Formats: sequence, C-alpha cells, structure tokens
Amino acid sequence: MDPHQVIIRPVISEKSYNLIETEGQYTFQVDRRANKNQIKQAVEQAFDVKVHKVNTANMKSKPKRQGLTRGRTANWKKAVVRLQAGERIELFEGV
Repeated sequence: MDPHQVIIRPVISEKSYNLIETEGQYTFQVDRRANKNQIKQAVEQAFDVKVHKVNTANMKSKPKRQGLTRGRTANWKKAVVRLQAGERIELFEGV
C-alpha cells in the first residue's frame, strides 16, 4: 500500500496534542485493513522519521442525531505512533 493510502489523517484533539508534548506520540486515523508494520513503514516514508512503536485500536461507531433523523458515525482505526528519541513530525508547517 502507498503511505498516503495507509495514513488517512492526523487526529487533532487536546488529548493527541498532550501526547505529542509529553510522550512524543502522534495519533493518526489509518486504513482499517492496515497492520502495525504497514503503519510503521508508511509513517517512516511519509515523514522521514524513525518509528519506535505502534499501537492500534479499532474505534467503534457512536450514535448521532441530525434533526429528526438518527444515524451512526463510521467505524475507524486509530494508530498511536511513538517516535525514536529526538525525532519530531511537523504537522502544521508554515501555519
């Protein structure tokens, strides 16, 4: 798989920013079929860094309500990537 097919987007939240600052861990939404080795290779190729460890979790859908209709969010896979010491990813360069 192409690295840009494996990594869908970074997860932007207070918890993910706290992990970046304190632990050096980055959170991404990834393809549900991707395994840890594919995620590691994709991050290393896309951002030119060395990955120490990858943790994954399947996130279940949540109920949503839009007006009078009801529905659910989509299931997705989350990957928390820990980089080697001294490595850093610039998610928002030039902003």
